[in-house]
Amino acid sequence: MKETHHSDKTFDKINYANKVVSGREFEDCSFTNCDFSGSNFSGNDFIDCRFKDCNLSMMRLEYTGLKTVAFHNCKVMGVDFSACNEFLFSVSFSNCILDFVSFFRRKIRKTTFDGCSIKEANFTQSDLTGSTFSDCDLSQTVFDQTILEKVDFRSASNFSIDPDINKIKKAKFSLTGLPGLLDKHDIVIA
Repeated sequence: MKETHHSDKTFDKINYANKVVSGREFEDCSFTNCDFSGSNFSGNDFIDCRFKDCNLSMMRLEYTGLKTVAFHNCKVMGVDFSACNEFLFSVSFSNCILDFVSFFRRKIRKTTFDGCSIKEANFTQSDLTGSTFSDCDLSQTVFDQTILEKVDFRSASNFSIDPDINKIKKAKFSLTGLPGLLDKHDIVIA
């Protein structure tokens, strides 16, 4: 019988690519240099876990719990975080590639995105209150009916946010980021 509860373990250079793993709980575990690309980890729980230098591209996470999970220097392309379990959902990202991810309708308040590529991602109807996008590239990322109150965009780049359809009260922007708030007007700022 396979072990279903893993606590305080380190997983290093494990290849989970295209595998199906379910019904497991990982608590205070570290994953380093692991390949999860194309895997299906639906129905698992990750609590206080860390992923470093991992490839999680196209990983399936339906009904998966991510409770205080940190990703550092990981490739997380195409992951649908909106399919995760909402209960205590808490993640942070540092130096990650988050292109084509979805946080549709996800409540991710006070989330840290630091030094990430977040191109063509979807934050439609998400609640990002108090989050930080530090040195992030947000090219073609969608913010539609998104709560962006108190979000720090001061060092983010290439975003396009329509203040008429998003809540941006007390959000922070640098002067160089202001054109990203005026895109819909098709004006030239020189």
